[in-house]
Amino acid sequence: MLEHRPRAVVFAYHNVGVRCLKVLLAGGVDVALVVTHEDSAGENIWFDSVISVCQDQGIPYITPADARSPELLAQVRAAKPELMFSFYYRHMLPAELLAVAPAYNMHGSLLPQFRGRAPVNWAVLHGADVTGATLHEMTVKPDAGAIVAQMEVPILPDDTAFEVFGKVTVAAEQALWRVLPTLLDGTAPRLHNDLTQGGYFGGRKPEDGRIDWTQPAQTVYNLHRAVAPPYPGAFTDIDGVRYVVQRARLRKANHEHTDNVAAASLRPGLTVVDNCIFGVCGDGRMLAISALTADGEPITAAQLQSRLAASASGH
Repeated sequence: MLEHRPRAVVFAYHNVGVRCLKVLLAGGVDVALVVTHEDSAGENIWFDSVISVCQDQGIPYITPADARSPELLAQVRAAKPELMFSFYYRHMLPAELLAVAPAYNMHGSLLPQFRGRAPVNWAVLHGADVTGATLHEMTVKPDAGAIVAQMEVPILPDDTAFEVFGKVTVAAEQALWRVLPTLLDGTAPRLHNDLTQGGYFGGRKPEDGRIDWTQPAQTVYNLHRAVAPPYPGAFTDIDGVRYVVQRARLRKANHEHTDNVAAASLRPGLTVVDNCIFGVCGDGRMLAISALTADGEPITAAQLQSRLAASASGH
């Protein structure tokens, strides 16, 4: 007699969706249906495809535009899931869907910290030195249900959000893998998700990457790390040209004296010193910028210096 394989409907997208879907399959879960997204033509698709996994594994999948549609609800009910999972699916699931079966979401932070959208980017932006992945029960209120599993990862001082996201993807896979047997037999822990702690954050738009050079250098550097490629990048506009910081490092303490002397005579913003590009910040510290684009094209220190000189002279 075949052992019972619990049936699940999985809402999934992005790298976390791919890795966690594979964990369910490896753990003996019968994935009856996957709900995912069509890739957006206007988005930089740097992540893995859930649809490709479904095609490889012969799993039925759908890409509804609206998570609240009656058709989606009917399709999920028809799959008769015993469990539902959401792994980086981008739409909120309404109460009617959540009532079909117990549902669990994988969130890219250590809840209750950084609830809401873009948790990895927000964690880096705020200078956090640790984050992780949390599997929690789904409720109508986002990221508010009981915590089932957590795995933390470090955020190193020079890590970009892209690098941290890679670690969080592994943390999500490990957290799900460890808790899955107890989740399937009904003995998984349920820890209180204290919503008086942490905070809720909204989605980020490209315009949120605009640099305020009057801010302290650490703040500017955190912004750069949070939105560095493949995200849209931190930027500044000069004379109608958009300059995007592709790669940068915060100048270390051993440069502080010379930086402060140099920066004392410079206004906050982009500058060129000794054929190197710097961003002068409000506290006198500087970012060493090793890759910069101007309206999408790479620009050298000499080219930037020429433009800045022309701008200063009014030409």
